[in-house]
Amino acid sequence: MGDLFLVRHGETEWSRSGRHTGSTDIPLTDDGREEARRLVPLIRSHRIGAVFVSPLRRARETAELVGLHGARVDADLVEWDYGGYEGVTTAEIQRERPGWFLFTDGVTPGPPEHPGESPEQVGERADRVLARADAALDNTEDAVVLVAHGHFLRVLTARRLGLPPSAGALFQLATGTVCRLGTEHGRPVIAGWNLRPGS
Repeated sequence: MGDLFLVRHGETEWSRSGRHTGSTDIPLTDDGREEARRLVPLIRSHRIGAVFVSPLRRARETAELVGLHGARVDADLVEWDYGGYEGVTTAEIQRERPGWFLFTDGVTPGPPEHPGESPEQVGERADRVLARADAALDNTEDAVVLVAHGHFLRVLTARRLGLPPSAGALFQLATGTVCRLGTEHGRPVIAGWNLRPGS
């Protein structure tokens, strides 16, 4: 079985300022595009069997800049639905809810089209993505790449390791980085985290 590579999209204006960016479909900054281009050597050094990408622009653009052509768009790879916290920073939220923490407290409801998700709901989506990735990894040494978003990929990592969705809090994930999830003695492990060329 091959490894699972996670690519977080490059920087956006909102990721730079710390605003929760779920469904808002904003582009990469120039720095974010450069972050994505710098990942090319990390990806090209591996045989890739399948690529899945979030439908949101910042993820699709990152996949293209990394050279991951022919990616399958997977709606389950979208970022956490932040509901009423879309576009709001953690500091702003904590002024009204002291001690608030996304991975345990979830979000306040938003409009009907984006009502918000609990950590458990994000975990359910992550489990579906992992099932599809495992099907693509079965009986091959080729890697599978997922191009998506910070909080979602953190939850997905927790689920891959058999942890609850809230354990995604343990895995800080920078923009424009690659993470590698592999196995050791048949058990899932983190083989590389927040990787950039030269790191």
